[in-house]
Amino acid sequence: MTMVSPNKTEFADHRPAPAKSAAASGRRRQSNRPVNGLLLLDKPPGPTSNGVLQRVKRMYQARKAGHTGSLDPLASGMLPLCFGHATKLCAYLLDADKEYRVTAAFGIKTDTADADGRIIAEAPLKAIDRDALLAVLGKFRGEIQQIPPMYSALKKDGRRLYELARLGQEVPRAPRRVLIHALELEHYDPQYPVLRVCCSKGTYIRTLVEDLAAASGTLGHVAALRRLRVAPFREEALIGLDELEAAAAEGFEALDRRLLPPDRAIADWPAVYLEQDESRKLLHGQPVRSAAASDPGLVRVYDCDSRFLGIAEVLTDGRLAPKRLFAEQEGSSE
Repeated sequence: MTMVSPNKTEFADHRPAPAKSAAASGRRRQSNRPVNGLLLLDKPPGPTSNGVLQRVKRMYQARKAGHTGSLDPLASGMLPLCFGHATKLCAYLLDADKEYRVTAAFGIKTDTADADGRIIAEAPLKAIDRDALLAVLGKFRGEIQQIPPMYSALKKDGRRLYELARLGQEVPRAPRRVLIHALELEHYDPQYPVLRVCCSKGTYIRTLVEDLAAASGTLGHVAALRRLRVAPFREEALIGLDELEAAAAEGFEALDRRLLPPDRAIADWPAVYLEQDESRKLLHGQPVRSAAASDPGLVRVYDCDSRFLGIAEVLTDGRLAPKRLFAEQEGSSE
């Protein structure tokens, strides 16, 4: 099997670029639109997450964009893209629970723990019956320990683990606690079972499949993977690249209609609506006392006209302190 390394880097030509005229530079700046919002992209299998992000960013000619948690090149499914002010919410989506559909392949181990890797070990095909597999799945629900794979973006002494793995090096990795909310058998097959996994942030599905295979007395890797959900968003809201290409042919207005408001990323948080004077003080960085404040914790904040102001924290003394505010940046050149 030919190895296709994840996160493959393309090396650019580093020769100095020819000087651009002032007019050309002006046209380039004008093409960087101040786009703000969320796009729930249905990433296809094959390209990297950053590759599809850059492609979509060019479609929108967006000034600023980011994604919330990489999907392996082999994987497809939900990749939330954040534009403009919404990039300030990327960290909160990274912390969200995720749901996947994964096809496991029993009997073969690869160096990347997925089908893009090189086969490094094989086991005699062992027929794992349905009841035995269901019993194994039950052992992996709840809080479990995972050792991160070498082919991951974690760092060791300042270097990414996948960089060391490509050099043939393996280093000790500390186990990490993750939470498996649900682990169900969606389709039984003794060699290629299909599972549905709902899990906390930081869960490695490749490691989960390897550990499930080991607990079943065999080897395993991920044959196919699709992310169905990044809380609070669901699969039904996904937009594919073909739909975006068609919208781009119609113009920016058609593209912008595919965007969700930034506050949809935290729609399951408590909401606090402020009076005009309270909003003004909060936007100037001052904690305020508001009768609308709820229990201590993070909340989404709106003014009296239901305009989203950003994120604030309800303190233990009842005051509302600003954390990440957006509204004051409207019209800025960010």
